[in-house]
Amino acid sequence: MPEGHTIHRAALDHEAALVGHPLRITSPQGRFDASPLVGAGDSATLRRVEAYGKHLFYVFERGRTVHVHLGLFGKFRRSPSPPKPPAATVRLRLEGPKITIDLRGPTACALVTRTQKSALVDRLGPDPLREDADPGPFFSYLERSKVPIGVALMDQSVIAGIGNVYRAEILHLLRLHPLVCSCEVPKDKVQEIWSLACGLLRKGVVDGRIITTRGFFAARGKRIPRAESVHVYRRHTCLTCEGPVGRFTLRARTVHLCPHCQPYG
Repeated sequence: MPEGHTIHRAALDHEAALVGHPLRITSPQGRFDASPLVGAGDSATLRRVEAYGKHLFYVFERGRTVHVHLGLFGKFRRSPSPPKPPAATVRLRLEGPKITIDLRGPTACALVTRTQKSALVDRLGPDPLREDADPGPFFSYLERSKVPIGVALMDQSVIAGIGNVYRAEILHLLRLHPLVCSCEVPKDKVQEIWSLACGLLRKGVVDGRIITTRGFFAARGKRIPRAESVHVYRRHTCLTCEGPVGRFTLRARTVHLCPHCQPYG
């Protein structure tokens, strides 16, 4: 499932390509009803694109909003306009004067009211990539919660946008075992979790991929090999100590960690 940096980058790219233009909106698959957007015609003007955690909101004229959540299988495809005929699996096509965006396989793609949008966002924790993020609720939750820190970081109602890769890498960088009780994480480490999340996800937006091994200010233009981009996630050996990487299942998701760098107990 795409993590927060992917969604925020998509918001920036789609906003730059599509906002302010009349878009031809269709659903080749037939599972999205565009008529409330386009009325009697076949186009509507996009006003802005917002990202919150793993959710995207396309805001059109009169505040009409399309909510998209990619889930496990959703993907965007960008092509020049006019586009080729769409595949039958395209849920939503946004065709602008120069760029066309096709959406396939999302978990959610639906019109939402302002009330529905607010209710959805209200269920999410603070998003480290948003300028209006308030980490206070995140700090308060960890301070009182007895769930493992590895569970808390994947809970979108606690912190929005963190997925399995960033969880593994953040905990490794802070030498925290995923099973440590959230309320037992020292306050300075809690602050560092938030700071790392902010820095790493912002770097992910710029780079278009997850890189956790060269700091936030690695030289631009020098591509980091995939084998050197993470410390433990889906690796056989830890990039830090070269010891074996451990794996176990936690709440139906595979956890990656280095037992040497992240001792438990």
